[in-house]
Amino acid sequence: MEYLVTMTTRVPDGTTEQAVADMRAREAAHSTELAARGSLLRLWRPPLQPGEWRTFGLFAAADEAELEAVLTSMPLRVWRSDQVTPLSPHPNDPVPAPAPGPPEFFTAFTVAFPEGTPAQVRDDAFAGEARRARELGAEGHLLRLWRLPPGGPGALGLWRAKDAAEMARIIKTLPLDPWMTTDVTPLTPHPSDPLTAGREGA
Repeated sequence: MEYLVTMTTRVPDGTTEQAVADMRAREAAHSTELAARGSLLRLWRPPLQPGEWRTFGLFAAADEAELEAVLTSMPLRVWRSDQVTPLSPHPNDPVPAPAPGPPEFFTAFTVAFPEGTPAQVRDDAFAGEARRARELGAEGHLLRLWRLPPGGPGALGLWRAKDAAEMARIIKTLPLDPWMTTDVTPLTPHPSDPLTAGREGA
């Protein structure tokens, strides 16, 4: 099973720069080990406020207990709080996933049809969405798609586009867009991302 983990780090007051650097180095080395084991799939940085230290991680684990063991093993966990979101397979997830490449974006989709919308209209929209997802996957724009737990957005997408304007244009081509609320989060490379480590700057 896959999980999205929002990791927020708060360095204790009085911690020396050397101690922070040492902790970062240990975290990077352990991230490489977790990636080699198949537990850590991707890392990204979301937009950050001054002084904020936050990372999105995509992890694989058999269950939440195994995931917790993985997260506990990470050196930065002593300074960090983690928010875990279980991800379920989505029928429109590209298989195999296109190769990643910046810039990347997360999208959280919520679909709501007005009361009284004919079933045929809904069915046609979902069928069109599946076709368009396959097209966008083949074009390298849609990298991954997951279902989210009930009570929030219905789906989480990982995308590639040259900029935010192109991402917005892509969303407008989705057949479900007229009935969809979409939150877009731009992502920047993380130096310990298993798929880009060594190719991107810190």
